[in-house]
Amino acid sequence: MPADLHLHSNLSDGSDTPEELVRLAKAVGLTTIALTDHDIVDGIQRARDASTELGASEGRGFEVIPGIEFTTECRHCEAHILGYFIDPDNAELAAALARIQEGRVKRIYKIAKKLQAQKVEIDPAEALALSGGKAPGRPHVAKLLVKMGIVPTIKEAFNRYLDSRSPAYVPHYKLTPAEAVGLIRRSGGIPVFAHPVISNNDALIEELAGVGLRGIEAIYPGYSTEQIEHYRALAVKHGLLLTGGSDYHGANFAREQKLGELLVPDELVEKLKDEHARGN
Repeated sequence: MPADLHLHSNLSDGSDTPEELVRLAKAVGLTTIALTDHDIVDGIQRARDASTELGASEGRGFEVIPGIEFTTECRHCEAHILGYFIDPDNAELAAALARIQEGRVKRIYKIAKKLQAQKVEIDPAEALALSGGKAPGRPHVAKLLVKMGIVPTIKEAFNRYLDSRSPAYVPHYKLTPAEAVGLIRRSGGIPVFAHPVISNNDALIEELAGVGLRGIEAIYPGYSTEQIEHYRALAVKHGLLLTGGSDYHGANFAREQKLGELLVPDELVEKLKDEHARGN
């Protein structure tokens, strides 16, 4: 069951529609994917419908695990928390996402104002349109700057204007890591610490394991054997699952990652499914 458990669609900061992701995943040989858009679940049913249609037409199944990725913040780092097998219709989850999405929209207008101070004029409505309006982020502003000819690439847009050290950076409303873990659990999901090398905070993983964290994303593009083994040992120590994924955002994303290049071992996918079946 070739699997990739970390994919983004154009409903957050990816470039492919949920339906296109399913077709692309199937074309490269994947049989299981998790759609883990940032702060939005609107693509899950669309991906599931596409997978059902694809399976019916080819006489075989293709599984879409419902997921989400939360950007969270604590004193010492930013941490991303993935949620697997969430209930997209959970009322508490919907209310939290509405608050986060409102903050994301307001952030685009603040970024536009800061860009104006840098003699760069953008229409916030155009950036919102690129995102579908609910979960806009800096990549959508970056795409607009490229479209307008202000910068040649998305990477250059971040370097000059949008990353945390640049003049148009604006933070957005975030949950704490513990809040995200709790929300995912109450939504029926399995919370997993995403790309831990980026956060570089093993103490936070240990802390979150005490409040419901259930896994670590140890299989990730560019991770060395030593790094993977480090997080495998940490998972054993705290009784956590291992997961993995490409963090694929599309062929034209600033970080090049081809869909199908990174595969999650069957054993890890089965353990994640077993955890869900037990009611995590």
